[in-house]
Amino acid sequence: MEQAVLPIFLFAACATLVAVGLLTLSALVGPSKSGRVKEMPYESGMDPIHDARRRFDVRFYLVAIAFLVFDVELLFLYPWAVASRNPQGIDAAVAAGWVASRGLVFAEVISFVILLAVGFVYAWRKGVFQWR
Repeated sequence: MEQAVLPIFLFAACATLVAVGLLTLSALVGPSKSGRVKEMPYESGMDPIHDARRRFDVRFYLVAIAFLVFDVELLFLYPWAVASRNPQGIDAAVAAGWVASRGLVFAEVISFVILLAVGFVYAWRKGVFQWR
């Protein structure tokens, strides 16, 4: 049991030593000047000079939501890419009865990519990607 746990403890000890060493080195070598501008809070790229309850521009949220939508949608392509790289991956799914044929899988992926392209063109036409 001790032989199996020893590498874990060694790894934890090395990680702790590296972290403490880097923190100590950065405190010794790093800049330490402070000033009024450096101590000022920074929020979303805007100087906090107004009331906290003022209206906030919705463009920040539109860009963030558009990024999340397209990013998450592209994650759905990874299982297909991994399965199609190995010919036995999709053939095993066909043999198990999960999928009707290889052509159907390819057609579904192409329709998915076309829907993504239509969504991208729609967002582009609505001006979501234009930073005014």
